Amino acid sequence: MFTHFTTIINALKNLGKSYPNQELVRKILRCLPKSWTPKVTVIEEAKDLSTLPLKQLFGSLMTHETTMKNHENVEVKKKKSIAFKASKEDSESDEDGDVALITSQFKRFLKNQK
Repeated sequence: MFTHFTTIINALKNLGKSYPNQELVRKILRCLPKSWTPKVTVIEEAKDLSTLPLKQLFGSLMTHETTMKNHENVEVKKKKSIAFKASKEDSESDEDGDVALITSQFKRFLKNQK
């Protein structure tokens, strides 16, 4: 974006049309997507747009973009889930497990009744 913007501004200067720095900064801030609104608000409130150099603005925007990408990568890593592969076991072992479970639950029931 920076190179395209600079190319356009230089071409306009060659044609005799120049813009003040403040207007260039405002044009860049206006063209950012809505997801950047909090960053735009911070820049507008914290910085003096009439003296803010374009290089400093682009540096701030690139830093913010890098931070947003890092946060996205962290969220994607957190969302990965583990899938377990199911395997079919012998029905006898399932029945033994069921009997053992019922037996232990019955023993607990009997203890609670005493």
